[in-house]
Amino acid sequence: MEYPVKLNIEYPETSNRLTALVRLVLIIPAMIILELVTYSFVALWFAVALLILFREKYPKWWFDWNVAVTKFSVRVTSYLLLMSDEYPSTDEDQAVKIEILYPDVKSDLNRWMPIVKWILVIPHIIALIFMWIVCLLGVVFSLFAILFTGRYPRPVFDFTESLLCWNLRVSAYAFLLTTDQYPPFRLRE
Repeated sequence: MEYPVKLNIEYPETSNRLTALVRLVLIIPAMIILELVTYSFVALWFAVALLILFREKYPKWWFDWNVAVTKFSVRVTSYLLLMSDEYPSTDEDQAVKIEILYPDVKSDLNRWMPIVKWILVIPHIIALIFMWIVCLLGVVFSLFAILFTGRYPRPVFDFTESLLCWNLRVSAYAFLLTTDQYPPFRLRE
């Protein structure tokens, strides 16, 4: 069975050497915006969990907001990880394509699962921490590769994209509450 969350990031044929050097400074405004909207995301998680638990509902506009925040977050992350030279847009998909299916709560979701999902993903979080350490080492290597060759190394790009996909599957399961299908322990779906 295919997982109800998909991520695809377009591989850039060339990367901007100048912006790669100053990416940590350029990303500050987008990080501030992301930090501000993340607070609403956390509050909505609690509200959605309560609605699923007691009313078996997931309002479509709350789902749309959570998906929009998630998409923006992944665009910011991919820009920070040098995977895209386009400054992260707050409303356009750009090179990052994410698909998260809207759940039919009564048939797709168990109303009691929001209580324990965040506990069930602890093994994923532990594995992801180690994978992110490897990823960050790959991004540092990629920075030097971009500076010297103007290209992001394809194996590092594929690994990083797969890691972002795994991260997104865990997020959709435990925090977006869009699926009860336990995320697989692998990089690519």
